[in-house]
Parts: sequence; C-alpha cells; structure tokens
Amino acid sequence: MSFIDHLEELRGHLFRSIIAVLIGAVVIAIYQNFFIKKVLLGPTHADFPTYGFLCKVGRYLGIEKALCMKGINIQMQSTGVTTQFSTLISVMLIGGIIMAFPFIFWEFWKFIRPALTKKELQNTRGVIFWVSLLFFTGVFFGYFVVAPYTLNFFSNFQLDENIENKWTIASYFDTMIPLILGAGLAFQLPLLMVFLAKIGIVSATYLSKVRKYSVIIIMIVAAVITPGPDVISQLTVAIPLLLLYEISILLTRKIEKQRKEEDKEWS
Repeated sequence: MSFIDHLEELRGHLFRSIIAVLIGAVVIAIYQNFFIKKVLLGPTHADFPTYGFLCKVGRYLGIEKALCMKGINIQMQSTGVTTQFSTLISVMLIGGIIMAFPFIFWEFWKFIRPALTKKELQNTRGVIFWVSLLFFTGVFFGYFVVAPYTLNFFSNFQLDENIENKWTIASYFDTMIPLILGAGLAFQLPLLMVFLAKIGIVSATYLSKVRKYSVIIIMIVAAVITPGPDVISQLTVAIPLLLLYEISILLTRKIEKQRKEEDKEWS
C-alpha cells in the first residue's frame, strides 16, 4: 500500500480503538457510584480486601504488626469549581482504556501483522493473550498491593505533628493512576526483553551481569513505597518484580539458543 493508504488503515484502527474506550467510559459513567466509591476510593476503606488478607497472613506467620495495614483516615476535599467533574471524566477515560486494552492492542496488532513474515507470525502466536494477561496482572498488583502500601505511607508521613494531611481528590487520582497503569506496563518487562533480544539489543549474559544492580534498584523502589522499615512489606512488593526480571533472563536465553540453532542450520 502507499503511504496514504497506510494512514487510512491506521485511522480505521485508531477510530475503532477510540470507540472501544468510549464504550468502556460509558459503562463506568452508568455505574459511577461503584467505580468511584468501591474502586477508586477502595484503598482508603478499612474493609479493602488487601488489608484483611495481609492481616490474616501476618497472624498465620506470627508477623501481624509487619503486614497489617488499616484504611486511610483522611477527609478528602475538592478545592476547584470543576475538580470533581473533571476527575469523573478522567476516571471514565482511564477506566475505559484499561477495560478496552485487549481490543486496543488487537487493533494495533492487526495494523502491524501484514508486515511480519510467516516465521515471525509463528513466533508471536498468542501475543495478544500474553500482553493482556501481563497487563491486567500488573494492574491488579498495582491496585491491590502497590497502591495500599503507597497510600498508607503518605497518609502517615508527617514533617511535623502540627501539619495535617488533607488530600484533594485530584491529587489522590493523580497518585493512583500512575501506580496502577505503571504496574500494568512494568509487567510487560518479559515481553519487552524478548523483543529486544530478538533484534539483538540485549542478551541473557548482559541481563545476568547487571542483575545485582537491578536487584538494588527494585529493592529501593520497594522501600520507598512500603509503609515502614520492615523487610516483609518490602519483599511483598519486590518479589514479583524480581521474578519478572528472572523470567526475562530465561526467555532471552531461550531466544539466543533458538538463534544459534538457526545459524547452525544455515551454516
């Protein structure tokens, strides 16, 4: 196809993706009470599932103080005339994107698929399933693990006892969304490493060589977002990220092995 034809094709994929996002946004608008009170503000409630689950695990392991967290006792406020309305619109759009993510990626895949060879198509079989699975796993991890730890930390952090924490709904939303979407994107690490390995940018040897630095970075990130100095809460956040890194090394090593076998066939 010509360049103009490619643009026309891309416009069709983008249009259908936008429609899918708008459908998701309409669903959230219809059930806004549930999505605002139970989902967006869920981690601020004492009955949020994460708190009860971690307390049960803590009691079972004899480390209840290390794992137990409570809901956030903070009265939120809105300081702008249109803040609550604009926050609702943002929740609708971001929620629509999350709900429509598999369809959006499917449209993106349909656009680039004709440019792939038959062998490349075989190597990327099931990519939509794996990308969607890792994304939603990351979103759930960000929502049920990273967000509660982060919010509890900042709700209890004070420079001085005379300084009271009062959050605006806009700042709360701006904190939650990067945590959730960031976790969803972070869980794409194995697939990203596979892609970089296929085009020869990274290798399993290099990833193994810098493993110690990666572990330090991950532990620092976990220490920043967890609510206290205890190791248990830090490991709760760090272990999934470390596992993703190790999976990336294994997948990269597998790709290198396949490439060597192909080179032997051609030689």
